[in-house]
Order: sequence, then structure tokens, then C-alpha cells
Amino acid sequence: MSASKAIEDYLKCIYKLEDLSIKDKGVHTSALASRLGVAQASVSNMIKKLSEQGYVKYEPYYGVSLTETGRQLALQMIRRHRVIEQYLVDRLSYSWDEVDAEAEVLEHAVSDKLVDAMWDALGRPSHDPHGSPIPDQDGMILPQNLLPLSEFSEGAQVQLSRIKNRSPDELRYLSSIGLTMGVEVRIKSKAPFNGPLMIEVNHSLHALDYRLASALMVETGDIT
Repeated sequence: MSASKAIEDYLKCIYKLEDLSIKDKGVHTSALASRLGVAQASVSNMIKKLSEQGYVKYEPYYGVSLTETGRQLALQMIRRHRVIEQYLVDRLSYSWDEVDAEAEVLEHAVSDKLVDAMWDALGRPSHDPHGSPIPDQDGMILPQNLLPLSEFSEGAQVQLSRIKNRSPDELRYLSSIGLTMGVEVRIKSKAPFNGPLMIEVNHSLHALDYRLASALMVETGDIT
């Protein structure tokens, strides 16, 4: 039996939030409500439904976690989304700030057969336009040894490998200053107390908000 769009969206969201959760803790329903933009009561009702269908486990004071069945469906949706994004950029000349909204709609309408054909036509890419790994046909996902740019010291020169969950406006800004996948970034200075970073990209200096710098994932080793 196929899952509804709402169920698919919830499972995908839980999967993503699990990465951000404290070790040995599940996803809080309040985090789900905030990320999905729905009322807490709506989340509670859906979690009960997902639990009854075997997609999640819920424990008070622990939170929500995916079952193996739920995880497989979440990865299936993530694969669809990221393959579609890459196809839109590579074959239809979309910019990286346009593809998320389109993929959110299309991922529920396409078949896995079509997604596999798109993936093959693209040369079986391992990552989407934002550097996020694409699960393979078996739901396997490549591990990434990355750290946020904000965690590196002054003077570090690193390579941008992934951008996590940024708005279209933020992506357009990053493009405007040359911060795209694979570009080298040097940290010139860091203000204290989570203040802005001064970075050098393509021989130009730019101030970067600490929150945004925390979403820019880079290789853990220096490349100088």
C-alpha cells in the first residue's frame, strides 16, 4: 500500500531531524511542528498514525524514531528529491535556489522507475546540487566526513562540500559571492561570541553570518 504525501513528508522530516538530535534521543514533536509549520496537536495525531502503521516508534521523554520500514521509505523520498534536483540543474538549467520547491512537488508524483532512469541519464551522481549525498537504489548513503565552516580556526583554507537546508534567498546570496560547491574558502577572522566570520573567496573578502557559516559543510582536513 502506498503512503500518502503527508506520511512521506513526515518520515523525510524525521529522518533529517534525527541527524540533528542529541545522541540517544529521538526527535521531539515540537521540532517536527516547527520544521513542518503545523500545530503540535497535528503532529501528535500524525505520530500516532505513523506508529500504528509501523513507520515510527514514540516514547515519552525520548521522542520519535524511525523503524526500519520508516527509514526505508524516508530514504526513498530523499533519493527521489535529490535526483530530481540534480536533473533540474543538469538537464533543465535550473539554478540551485529554484530546485527544492520543484522537487518537493515532483517527488510525490514520479515513480522509482523514472527516478532510476533520470539517475542513469545523469551518470549516477553521488550528490545533489547542494552537496547532499543521494541514496543509491538500495537505500545506501555515502558517509560524509564534514564539519561546519564555523568550527574552523582563523587562517584555515577549506573546500565547500555541502550546504544544509538554506532558503532560496540565502542560496542566491552565496552564489553572488562565489560560494558554490568545490570552491576554496579561507577564514580571515572570526568575531567572538558567535559573531560573523570574515572569509576570502576568489580573492574577495566577505562577512558571513555565523548561523549561515554553520550550515556550510567543508572537508575536515586543510587543503593548504
